[in-house]
Amino acid sequence: MVARVTLEIALRKEFDYSIPPEFEGKVEVGTRVKVPFGRREVLGCVTGLTQQSEYNSLKPISKVIGAQSLVTPRVLELARWIADYYCCAPETALKSVLPDAVRKEQEGWRERLFIRLLPGNDGAEGLTRRQKEIYHVIEESRSIALQKLLKVTGTTTATVRKLEDKGLVEIAPQISERDPYANEEIIPTRPLKLNLEQAAALKAINDKPGEFFLLHGVTGSGKTEVYLQSISRALEQGKGAIVLVPEISLTPQTVERFKARFSSGPLKTLVAVLHSHLSTGERHDEWHKIRQGRAKIVIGARSAIFAPVEPLGLIIVDEEHEHSYKQEEAPRYHARDVAVVRGQREGATVVLGSATPSMESYYNAQRGRYHLLTLPTRADDKQMPLVRVQDMCTEKSRGDKGPPIFSQRLKEAISRRLEQGEQTILFLNRRGFATSMQCPDCGFVAECPNCSLSLTYHRREQFLRCHVCGHNTPAPQRCPEVKCASAKIRFHGLGTEKVEDVLRKLFPGANVTRMDSDALKRKDDYRRILGDFRRGKIDILVGTQMIAKGLHFPRVTLVGIVYADTGLHLADFRAGERTFQLLTQVAGRAGRGEVEGEVVVQTFSPVHPAIQFARRHDYEGYFEAEMEFREQLLYPPFTRAAMLTLRGRSEEKVSFSAEHLKKQIEPIVQKLNDLQISGPAPAPLLRAETYYRYQLMLRTGRMSELSRELAGLTSSLNFPDEVTLTVDIDPVNLL
Repeated sequence: MVARVTLEIALRKEFDYSIPPEFEGKVEVGTRVKVPFGRREVLGCVTGLTQQSEYNSLKPISKVIGAQSLVTPRVLELARWIADYYCCAPETALKSVLPDAVRKEQEGWRERLFIRLLPGNDGAEGLTRRQKEIYHVIEESRSIALQKLLKVTGTTTATVRKLEDKGLVEIAPQISERDPYANEEIIPTRPLKLNLEQAAALKAINDKPGEFFLLHGVTGSGKTEVYLQSISRALEQGKGAIVLVPEISLTPQTVERFKARFSSGPLKTLVAVLHSHLSTGERHDEWHKIRQGRAKIVIGARSAIFAPVEPLGLIIVDEEHEHSYKQEEAPRYHARDVAVVRGQREGATVVLGSATPSMESYYNAQRGRYHLLTLPTRADDKQMPLVRVQDMCTEKSRGDKGPPIFSQRLKEAISRRLEQGEQTILFLNRRGFATSMQCPDCGFVAECPNCSLSLTYHRREQFLRCHVCGHNTPAPQRCPEVKCASAKIRFHGLGTEKVEDVLRKLFPGANVTRMDSDALKRKDDYRRILGDFRRGKIDILVGTQMIAKGLHFPRVTLVGIVYADTGLHLADFRAGERTFQLLTQVAGRAGRGEVEGEVVVQTFSPVHPAIQFARRHDYEGYFEAEMEFREQLLYPPFTRAAMLTLRGRSEEKVSFSAEHLKKQIEPIVQKLNDLQISGPAPAPLLRAETYYRYQLMLRTGRMSELSRELAGLTSSLNFPDEVTLTVDIDPVNLL
């Protein structure tokens, strides 16, 4: 037999190796192997088996890694599709579907010493009082980790060894799995009674196996309960499920609800978790739980779409509109779209859920590609929150400082909630204390030396920081310009750190907590803060978009959007859509309990369609208005886009290369007559991480064909030194 092996080197080629007799029956598609390559040995994955090769004198496989293949044949085929569609090397796609934690040559299981009772002994006869106490603890557990026993009993290893010497217990190494949620107390739950709308949605999902849904449900409409009951149906059929969530911060609450539902009863199964905040060991063990079939439900961020669930019956993409499902490095796949392709290939039902579906998904539903299911009202007949738009242009200025951070309306609303013992969420999608540092005397602005961007001031560390490349520099006390050196240098703009600071001064008796990537440093900070908020220990939670979606806190009756215009005027055709989605999602955190919710939206653009439609909770109205604009300019979803970005440290070379690239692409128009080329032009963020960037946007209705053309073209192009090209199919970030 001959094995075709894809190496962990991006050579865009498979290599044939013979299978030695000692490995017969141990090598299958998806098996990890070690093979000779030149003068060294490298790791790879078997991507095909054949009886013979066109090459003579094949080298043999050196080593088979692991007792079980880690990549299922169907996921392997999915990796091939990703390589073709997203214009990347097959080796790169294969690395993406298999985490680093399970790609290593040595298996990463953790072994610990465990103690177990030996059969056929006389029990605790003849033991000292202390030995009897320890023996009875072991007897109750039957098997217990040595370190845990020492901690529980306060004894020493020597004392335990004496029990072993008497032939009462055995101390031996065992695999000890690392469970990131092992210390969580899970209280089992039962299915909730569905309202008519939820029941209709569930029936449609269950009655149409292997089909695709867009579940459009307003915030608080009970989409999660529909997910849970549809998973129950998949488990009844002996199949597994993958649940994707867009933010790591959503994972603990989601995992808790799913574990509670499936921790007992006839459908009991392990729930595996996959996301980037797990340790390497935790990720290794969670992956193997899935591959061994012990965990039938997988919850995680975008890479969880590659989990080796077999057979796969259901894929749920929660908050499907979220842009975090798009990977920004090669392979630049979109997990939502990959979910649809995987479901199609494996005959699994795919449910895309959102209160604010992406334009692309809703358009697909209108065209009949997806079944549209709707949950237009909140569960238990709760009312949607009342949204008030506050025009900050009319707020009274204090001297020359400009409008205040909080309008009078928002301050009064926060005060009422504090008096009534209710909770408030304040949202601002900007980190740090101030967005820039400027000198009023000479006009100096502190800018990043690596990026076309001003530095953000973080007061707690007294640093200026770039949020693109991470550049740090101490905040100066005077203007850095030698000829100026003015002490009047000041900070402008605001971020979540400043909002937190002002809140503490305005409401000194309130417990204020900030939740953004600066405040969350330790792995368990997400769960800790959300747990404290759920228990009512926090009065006001300030945060960025990680608090904007998916979270359910019944005591939150007020949501304040401090500055709704943050992303509204960016050079991106999706800027309005993102603002509408974010405002609607944030507003949806209010009024999920017995008390009606209120939302205050502070903005300098009160009549903008994104804000006005969000105020009325009118998704369909916004969709129609936005689609009219998209159709006129032939933007997605009326076409599909590819963004070609050239970057290098010489702007002149990058600009020249971009013009050369356009000339090479123009003949493709002869083959794809609907192809439109925009650019080349400097990227909105011209310089990032020391590199200048120029872009070309291509739009067509035949993206698969364009991807093939681009793959052939880009592999043959030569650019000046230090100029590189990236191809992003279906981009979500145009900056």
